[in-house]
Amino acid sequence: MTDVDVLSEDAPLDLRFSDAELEAHREHITSFIRDTVDAAGADGAVLGLSGGIDSTLTAFLAVEALGEDGLHGLIMPSVANAEDMMSDAEGVAEMLGITYDVVEVQPIAETFFDTFPEAANDRMAAGNVYVRTRGILNYFVANHENRIVLGTGNRSEAMTGYFTKYGDQAVDCNPIGNLYKQQVRQLAAHVGVPEDLVMQTPSAEMWSGQTDESELGLTYDVLDAILALHVDGPLSKAATVRNFEVTAEQIDRVVELYEGSAHKRSMPPAPDELTL
Repeated sequence: MTDVDVLSEDAPLDLRFSDAELEAHREHITSFIRDTVDAAGADGAVLGLSGGIDSTLTAFLAVEALGEDGLHGLIMPSVANAEDMMSDAEGVAEMLGITYDVVEVQPIAETFFDTFPEAANDRMAAGNVYVRTRGILNYFVANHENRIVLGTGNRSEAMTGYFTKYGDQAVDCNPIGNLYKQQVRQLAAHVGVPEDLVMQTPSAEMWSGQTDESELGLTYDVLDAILALHVDGPLSKAATVRNFEVTAEQIDRVVELYEGSAHKRSMPPAPDELTL
């Protein structure tokens, strides 16, 4: 295990695993990836590589599970991507020795913007076009090569709805979906992901300069603590505020995100069965 410190000095809660637990999660996730590919009768997996920690950790674990030939990476730049993240994504692919393709998303997205120019200046709507276009490309390649699509979503994102519906969560499985962000960083360091990638500022790449924490209004360490203690856990709002360094306003924000994104975590609703 590396000496990377993935916990900020002001983190309200330490969610890090022991070394034995890290190895158990590593084996559990790699087995899950192999089993999912086998159950689908697939020849491997496709993964969108962003240069961020979630996709990088997923790539490392997928290569452990499937070998270099078992993973095909897609790097999908647009004006919303930082150039250094795209460079990091290529570096990850080359470090792992996997086949990868660079597919420009911008020309595809522009066809949508040209079709409905009145929506093109809506930052959220346009940002979601980039994310959903990447999802389509992932499945286009996966279908052609008889592969499954690996997602990169973690537990913190899933519980707050911090993903694009039918975009970055248009996937066949989420190998790291049970891990809070703090634990993602720790496991990444444990499996050998370089420190600069482990501690990179997270971004959903929806528009230039966008970061997860600025959009959420919380650091991931605070978010993880509230999710683990209050939303997932048994503590009341008052007990969480009293015993940990979080505010009532921060808890309200997380609960609002959790409750407001419930529709993203379930199948699209249909009317109840009608009895005639």
